[in-house]
Amino acid sequence: MKQQSCFRDFSRYTALSVLGTLGISCYILADTFFVSKGLGTNGLTALNLAIPVYNFIHGTGLMLGMGGATKFSVCKGLDKKTDGDRIYTNTIYLALLFSLLFVLTGAFFSKQLSLLLGADSGILAMTNTYIHWLLLFSPAFIMNDILLCFVRNDESPQLSMFAMLAGSFSNIILDYVFIFPMKMGIFGAVFATGLSPVISIAIMLLHWIKRKNTFHLIKTKPEGAIISQDLLLGFPSFIAQLASGIVMITFNTIILKLEGNTGVAAYGVIANISLVIASVYTGIAQGVQPLISSSYGKGNTKQIQSVLQYAMITMLVLSCLVYVLIFIFAQPVTWVFNSEQNPELQQIAVSGLRLYFTSSVFAGYNIILAIYFTSVERPLPAHILSILRGLILIIPIAFVFSALWNMTGVWLAYPVTELLAAVLGHRIYKHVIC
Repeated sequence: MKQQSCFRDFSRYTALSVLGTLGISCYILADTFFVSKGLGTNGLTALNLAIPVYNFIHGTGLMLGMGGATKFSVCKGLDKKTDGDRIYTNTIYLALLFSLLFVLTGAFFSKQLSLLLGADSGILAMTNTYIHWLLLFSPAFIMNDILLCFVRNDESPQLSMFAMLAGSFSNIILDYVFIFPMKMGIFGAVFATGLSPVISIAIMLLHWIKRKNTFHLIKTKPEGAIISQDLLLGFPSFIAQLASGIVMITFNTIILKLEGNTGVAAYGVIANISLVIASVYTGIAQGVQPLISSSYGKGNTKQIQSVLQYAMITMLVLSCLVYVLIFIFAQPVTWVFNSEQNPELQQIAVSGLRLYFTSSVFAGYNIILAIYFTSVERPLPAHILSILRGLILIIPIAFVFSALWNMTGVWLAYPVTELLAAVLGHRIYKHVIC
């Protein structure tokens, strides 16, 4: 009976979380589709150069949200309500600090950042516009990530999911309205994206209106111990997003030299689909996090292992399904984003899709395993795994493989990195549980 209850909770939390994170990933995917249709290859290239900035903002929000909400969930399991309020309040302090840093960067350094990311004279104006406004909207993105994590951990996964989906669907609708009928160009795309977390936050206010929240802002000074714990537990989530951004910057740099702007546009198609697939794994990981953290707080080791097993089996089944679909439908998927019907872009993207996504199973395993370590307050193994796949392995492998096999090497660098990280991650997991 307990096993059935555990599986029921897993199914509920995971399904709602995956739907929600899929919704968030559609922020950028919708931009990619409408920008490709409205602004062509140059618009798609500009957007792809700007996406790493979104990764950094979203990574910061997830770091604060996952770190704070994980500790909050453990406190709930131990019935320490006051500690939960202190954790939430200190998380908001951190959000204000990071938001200020991003806003100042957007206000004064967006052009320099655009040039640093590789924008040339043909796409500089569009890239700068997107990055400038994306950074100015960063407080909304960060607060949205934090509230989504806390509301989900406060036993309201349905509301968290609904808020994420509402924000995503509003982004799709506003993208179309701003880019086509209103002809606002690249600004319309980023404006639609920036309004989406605002809408999501507005919906989550129901959690307070209905008085369902068990976490509150309280009068307290910033506490170094809580802040450091927030950052420590949430750091793997940040590294995961940071890694995504670093991979994109590295690949953009290499591909610009090999295939120019057309190659970067082709990679933009692959990178955005990768965001969607990664969001499925992130959704599974975020769905099991409250269950694992709560069980950890209660000392229920058996339930922790059951939830982790369910997560890995679900990930494996979905990974196999995703790769089969991508392999079969690589051509039509690329045509959707290839509005100018550029044959070179089509060939590069189709080949890339079929090679790049051989990484699916390994990436899913690594994402879930990192969140598992965080959920049981073992941040060091999570840090090691995240840094290995996001920094230490991917960059040298990408440069070496591209030098040996050109674009084929670029596409194979990511799956090889994830495979090596998964092998090392499994060894760390065996060592930790023994």
